[in-house]
Amino acid sequence: MKNLSASVKGLIFSLLAMGFAFAIYFLFLAKPNYYLVDNPTPETYYFKINNGGENILSAGQYLKVDLNKGKNKIQVFDQNKKIIYDSAFTVEKVRGLINITNKDYYINNQYYGYGLNKDSLMATKPGIEIDKKQYLGDVKKTNKLYIEDFYYNLDEEYDRVIKNVAKVESRTKIFRKQDFINYYNNYYNFK
Repeated sequence: MKNLSASVKGLIFSLLAMGFAFAIYFLFLAKPNYYLVDNPTPETYYFKINNGGENILSAGQYLKVDLNKGKNKIQVFDQNKKIIYDSAFTVEKVRGLINITNKDYYINNQYYGYGLNKDSLMATKPGIEIDKKQYLGDVKKTNKLYIEDFYYNLDEEYDRVIKNVAKVESRTKIFRKQDFINYYNNYYNFK
């Protein structure tokens, strides 16, 4: 190292710093992309995706699956292995949720930013009614077979750290019905 010029030492140091930064990103900050099949019901279901092997999904479970971009096919069976439906859906994004039970899911838009008055932002949104109770905010209900218009999947949490304090940002997360109600009651303090 003593015989290297200052510019070569600087280049080596820069490459090491860049390698360290990439390692930190991929180990701690990178968000994995994957697809889930969910069963929020007390029943057991069997399913096959793209004529692959049979999978079992017990009550309250979800399972990571591999999907192809473009058209995919799913067959869903009840606990007696009697076919319920055979359907197709199109995958366009890098994460999604297959709703094999046609239950309601809620996609919540959470706002981030420095000095953000989240209560006033929430009050300007139309909200949604669930079980005859009004929930304020930027929330939409869906029960489609395939859902992909969210950022955080069922098994992920919202970011705890604000990454960009200079502007207001938002992220969407998909919830099962009861999980959304619990999250809303714990996170928002509307009195």
